[in-house]
Amino acid sequence: MKVLYIAEIVGKAGIYALKTALPTLKKQKPTDFIIAGADGVTGGNGLGRNHAAYLRKLGVNVLTTGECCFYKKDLVENLGKIPYVLRPENLNPQAPGIGARVYNIGAEKVAVAVLLGQSGFTRLHGDNPFARIPVLLERLRRETPYIILDFHAEATAEKRTLFALADGSCSAVIGSHTRVQTADETVLPGGTAVITDAGRTGSQNSVGGVDKDERIKEYLTGIPDWTREAWEQPELQGVYLDIDSRGKALSIERIQWGVPVKETMGEKDSGGSWT
Repeated sequence: MKVLYIAEIVGKAGIYALKTALPTLKKQKPTDFIIAGADGVTGGNGLGRNHAAYLRKLGVNVLTTGECCFYKKDLVENLGKIPYVLRPENLNPQAPGIGARVYNIGAEKVAVAVLLGQSGFTRLHGDNPFARIPVLLERLRRETPYIILDFHAEATAEKRTLFALADGSCSAVIGSHTRVQTADETVLPGGTAVITDAGRTGSQNSVGGVDKDERIKEYLTGIPDWTREAWEQPELQGVYLDIDSRGKALSIERIQWGVPVKETMGEKDSGGSWT
C-alpha cells in the first residue's frame, strides 16, 4: 500500500500548491490513498465546506482536522454527512462528526484516525489520547492492517511518547499542527512509521503559511489578524509511506515539492476554480 500524506494545507497558496503539484507527484510516486491535513485551509484557520468539497475533487481521499475543526459553521453543520472529513476522535461523543473511519480502496481497506494532543490548546480540549489509543487501534485492526493515525499536537515530547506507545499497533503516526517539517522521519522497531511534524503545504516564506508582518503585529499588539495570506515560495510538503501487506511500514519519505507562482498572483489576483 502506497499512502501520500499531504501536510497541513494553509490558505489559498496551499490549495494552489496542492493543485499544481499533485498530478506530477502522483506520476512520479504511485499512490493508492491520499490523506491531507486541512485544519488551516480556509483563511489559515479552519476548513470551510466548499474548500472541503474542492480538495476532494482534486483527488484527496480523506481530510483531517485538529483544534480548528469547528471554526467554520458551514462545515460543522454538515460534518455528519461528509465521510471524508475527520475531526479529532478523542472529543466528546456528542460533538458533530467522527474521528476514525475505514475506507474501501478497491479490494483493500485503509483506516484513518485523528487524535488531538493535550498540551498547548486553549479553545478545544480532548480526552487523554494515551488512554484512548489502545482501544481505538484494536477496533480498527479488526477491519484492516492499514492504519494511519494523524496526531495533531503541539508538544514534541507528547508526540514522541505517543509514537512509542503506538509502535507495532498501526502503520504510521503522522505528527501535525506546528506547520514546520521536522527531519526525524523513521520506521520504529515495531514497524510503525513516524515523523514529529509533516510540515505545511503553502507559503514557506511566512509564519506558518500566514503573512509575516501581520504575525509580527499580532505579537506586538496582542490583536490576532488572519486576513492576509502569504504567497511567497509555495510548496507541497508531506510524507510518502510504503506499507506491506501486514500493515507494517517499509519506509517513510519526506516530501518537499516547490511550485512556481506568477509574480502578479496574490490576494487581489487569486481567482480561479482552486479558490
